[in-house]
Amino acid sequence: MKNLLKWSGSSRILILLAVLWIAVILFFAALRPMMFSASTVTTVLQFSTILALVSLGQCLVILAGGAGIDLSVGGTVSLSVMLVMLAVKAGMPPVLLPVACVVAGLLLGLFNGLLVTRLKILPLIATLGTQFVYSGLALALTGGAAQSGVPTWLLPWGRGMILSLPMPFVTLVVPVFVIAAVLLLYSAWGRWLFAMGFNERSARLVGIPVDRGRLLVYGLSGTLAGLAGLVSLAWLGSARPNIGQNLELESLTAVMLGSVAITGGVGGVGGVIAAVILLVTLKTGLLQLNVNTVWQVGIVGALLIAVLLIERLSKRWS
Repeated sequence: MKNLLKWSGSSRILILLAVLWIAVILFFAALRPMMFSASTVTTVLQFSTILALVSLGQCLVILAGGAGIDLSVGGTVSLSVMLVMLAVKAGMPPVLLPVACVVAGLLLGLFNGLLVTRLKILPLIATLGTQFVYSGLALALTGGAAQSGVPTWLLPWGRGMILSLPMPFVTLVVPVFVIAAVLLLYSAWGRWLFAMGFNERSARLVGIPVDRGRLLVYGLSGTLAGLAGLVSLAWLGSARPNIGQNLELESLTAVMLGSVAITGGVGGVGGVIAAVILLVTLKTGLLQLNVNTVWQVGIVGALLIAVLLIERLSKRWS
């Protein structure tokens, strides 16, 4: 019965996001019919790739409960790419660049996890602090200058297409989300994660290693941020110290829109990827209509509030 209720809630938010996405498309199509072409779809998915990866990490951290949140994802993306490019310039074999991005992200994420699980610092404060540290280091190490020298063999993957779909989205985002969904629904680790978020005290009483599990999800969040950094290198052809700017807030918005409970223990990854595509579609349409960035931020915030209100009302009615 519990699984049926979870599926019902998940289906409801997916249907709601699908309806909103269609409404957004129709709205922009009415204002500018030539806006939504095959190239626009490609652009939306290309921009969705980086946000989707960091949003998945944010989703796992929040699902694990304990007031979990990772406000450092943007800084992790920025610092990872800068450290890796500096390492390449210092003599690291370029062939190790993808692995180095993942390892850099993992280590930065594990540092967040240690602050939360070992030093018992409130996640909001710990990750807000590391966000400033990571972002500051990314700027300080290079004086704010972009770093060139990305291996040419990486660019065809970052800029390539499969049936007009961006290759990083097809080969990285889709598999990662499928694996995450399967693990959350059908593995013991997934059940532990939901149990930790739903009732941490009960989870500890039945022997679930809560601290180790929470350390793992922060490590995974950092790893996914490192992968997002790799995508940015392969797509842009350079390491930019501000590439992770605003990703922490956008990923949190996507997670909330995706109906993941901020208190943990409730939600799934399907709603998150749907919310990411909705957000990027909305921002792309507003950009093509030359809407000021300030208004874009306000509209996204209003959308978040509207979706949460609709979801709350639908639960009361049911």
